[in-house]
Amino acid sequence: MNLIYEPWPWYVSGPLIAVIMFLLIMIGKKFGMSSNLRTLCTICGADKTTDFFKFDWKAQRWNLVVVVGAIIGGYIGSHWLSPDVAVAINPKTIGDLNSLGFESAGKAYLPTELFDTAALTDIKSLVLLAVGGLLVGFGARYANGCTSGHAISGLSNLQLPSLIAVIGFFIGGLVMIHLIFPLLF
Repeated sequence: MNLIYEPWPWYVSGPLIAVIMFLLIMIGKKFGMSSNLRTLCTICGADKTTDFFKFDWKAQRWNLVVVVGAIIGGYIGSHWLSPDVAVAINPKTIGDLNSLGFESAGKAYLPTELFDTAALTDIKSLVLLAVGGLLVGFGARYANGCTSGHAISGLSNLQLPSLIAVIGFFIGGLVMIHLIFPLLF
């Protein structure tokens, strides 16, 4: 039963994702998490004010179930299935994060300096969350999809725009972690 408590290796989880993507392609569905925000806005009445939200949201109900499942699965995983050990990361990375003020690096699954509820009382953390959220939202809309939609669904459909978007995500991630992140922390 320890199998459920340990992270699954890529050669198990990767083919499982491929099978799910194959099934979605076969039934004509596209996976992506950011499209759910559009669906939720339409459900709440945004279609009455903007043409962008005028579409058949009921056809996207299945994707809303994915979001609910991700939230429930994340809660179950973090409260009942996660071992009491941290993720094994490179000691040099732990040292670099410690020098930036992340003392929980290598000791906690997520850095408590960013993901603890106490971080919500810090003005710098709130500003970073707000600006980061706006940038992610803008990027997802500008790229016509989020990282999961392009990297998993778009690439499995062999879509060139998704390949370009994923290359942009990687370049943006490298710029963030090597140039911007040290300036912020």
